[in-house]
Parts: sequence; structure tokens; C-alpha cells
Amino acid sequence: MIHEILPVGMLQCNCSIFGDEQTREAIVIDPGDNIDQVLAILARHSLKVKAIVITHAHIDHIGGAAKLKAATGAPVHMNAHDQELYDNLEVQAGWLGMATPERTTIDTEARDGDSLQLGGAIFHVIETPGHTQGSISVWIPVENKLIAGDTLFRDSIGRTDLPGGDGRQILRSIRDKLLLLPDDATVIAGHGASTTIGREKERNPFLLGL
Repeated sequence: MIHEILPVGMLQCNCSIFGDEQTREAIVIDPGDNIDQVLAILARHSLKVKAIVITHAHIDHIGGAAKLKAATGAPVHMNAHDQELYDNLEVQAGWLGMATPERTTIDTEARDGDSLQLGGAIFHVIETPGHTQGSISVWIPVENKLIAGDTLFRDSIGRTDLPGGDGRQILRSIRDKLLLLPDDATVIAGHGASTTIGREKERNPFLLGL
């Protein structure tokens, strides 16, 4: 499985590009910006995007979705509980002092228990609200990888002081959904360095006592 992580935009969101070597199909998760670079990676591996997955509707994770969809024709998957956040993209742009990116229609609601297939790999949607009400994580068992969005970070968790955030809820999501995964599972956070489930159980100060 091809997997490239590209930090994009002013907040350096980790955009993941997954590709299957046999089918040459791809899934792109969190194309927040720098779509020209995303397209260059896809072209380098001769990949065709079959799905665009959004872990949550903050502008740094979804800002480039419309441009990527226009370039590839791939459907956009997002949890419906974040639609209001996406509808207020211009407010988010104002927080960062940037131009409002073009919006796109959300084609498919990403719900708990849904899955996407890429070659022999199944991408499982896990609803993990707390950072936002529609936050999801994506678990790929055959790769032993979790795309955690802004729910779980190395030594930290997602902020909950923005609209839709809930501190107790994010801890429940992590405890009841993510910490049940294998200790050696790699966690690709929405920003910064990757980690593992086991490391965060042992060292993450926000999770001690969960």
C-alpha cells in the first residue's frame, strides 16, 4: 500500500494519500490545501482517486476538497454533524485571516460502521465526536494504522474550545473507540508527529486515569 503524508496549508494539516499498487486507485484523507502538490503525488504514482474523506469540517482539513473533487471527480465523504461547520466556512476563514475557499457538495455521509475498500484494505469509519460534533477517525486494520484527525495527537488531544467542541465527549471517544485498538497501531494525527496507541496510553497526560 502506498501511503504518503503531506502537511498542507498554514496550519500544516497532515493530508494522507493512500494508493493501491494493483488497482492504482487512491483515497485521499483531509485535503486541506496545496491541492497541486496532492495531484502531483497522485500523478507520480499513477493513481486515480476513488474517494475523498474528511475527518472533520475545520477549514484546514476540508479547505481543498472542492478543488480536489473538481480535478478528480471523486466523491466527498463527511459526517453530517459537521455540515453546519462547513456551511460557515467563511467564519472559519475569518479566524485565520484567509480567503474563503470554494465549497463542494458532500456526496456521502460518513457514519460509524461505514467502510471503504482500497484494493485489499478496508477503511473503517469510527465516529469520534468531541473536537467537533462530526469528527471521525479512520481505522485500516491491514495497515495497522489509524487516521485520527484532530481527536488524538502525540502527547495531546484535540482542542475543544471551538464551536462544536466538548471536552468530556472527546475523552469518551478516545477511551471507548480508539484505545481499544492494538497498542502497536500507528496513529497518524491531524497535525504533527505520528505515534502509537500504546504510547499514548502510557504517556499522554490527558489520558492518564481513563
